[in-house]
Amino acid sequence: MTRFERAARGVALAMLLSLAAANAQTAAPGEWLKRAPMSMGVRTEPGVVALDGKVYVLGGSTKDVDDLATAEAYDPGADKWSAIASMPAGVNHNSAVAMNGKIYSIGGFSGRPPGFSGPRVHQGAEAHAFEYNPATNAWRALAPMKAPRGSVGVAALDGKIHAIGGRGRDVKTVRTHEVWDPATNQWSESAQLPTARDHMATLAVNGVIHVIGGRLNERDDNVVNHDIYDPRTDSWSAGPPVPTARSGGQFALLGNLIVFYGGETPKSTFTENEAFDLKAGRWITLAPGPTGLHASAGAAVGDSVYYPGGSTGPGGDAITDQLLVFRLRGPGQ
Repeated sequence: MTRFERAARGVALAMLLSLAAANAQTAAPGEWLKRAPMSMGVRTEPGVVALDGKVYVLGGSTKDVDDLATAEAYDPGADKWSAIASMPAGVNHNSAVAMNGKIYSIGGFSGRPPGFSGPRVHQGAEAHAFEYNPATNAWRALAPMKAPRGSVGVAALDGKIHAIGGRGRDVKTVRTHEVWDPATNQWSESAQLPTARDHMATLAVNGVIHVIGGRLNERDDNVVNHDIYDPRTDSWSAGPPVPTARSGGQFALLGNLIVFYGGETPKSTFTENEAFDLKAGRWITLAPGPTGLHASAGAAVGDSVYYPGGSTGPGGDAITDQLLVFRLRGPGQ
């Protein structure tokens, strides 16, 4: 090899190393893992929530059962699932939230009403409100919502639970916004969601509630809406829209990030994994999921978000018992 050939080879190698370093710096942050599958088998559209370092999965459905009442808990440290007490009634598309050491399951669908012969999906909206006490492994029924709704957005803020939007017994999306007060065990009405929709990401942080994405009606009616509710003024304002219009996705608060992963259309599921940076006030792109996913929910423990079950195909296709984990270390944490 001549001196000139060695020099050219050196330049080429330097360029390759520089390109690799640039790609490493611009790669979307985060990594994906798989952990122990759920012990009770496949389930889709359950309520999912984290409390005291554990992940809880409540209700949902399978191909054969519309309204599961069974529930289980996952211990990330032991990578182990265990059964907990079943809910008072079976339901799917219920939403779960933790508050004051308790877990709450709100709304959902119970399946086809008597005499109904159409599709099972989104039928039999319920007004259920159930409270679970991990200390006693027991459930109790609370005052039901005024309006039965499934796929409702739920958030806990200032010691109260907000149930926003969803889909009623007529299978139409609504703007309804009810608030449960544990002091009175009663629901009251607050400012309605600006745009009627369901299957959206909903969570409370820094004294306000974010409602992101969702669908207006059918699975191809996905929106980029990002609405922010301020309880101090009982009013809504618009936030930066999510880059990818999605409904049925999974979400969780991870450090300073609202992580929003997956979702569906009538023909496919999303691998997109985007996050709203609360400090910067903008959306960023995270490492995409290893597979498309919808009909699960996110639960953050430590530096990771856990996504149990759901469906890797659109609708009720490819229901799974898998536990996907997205781990993020570094900026944003």
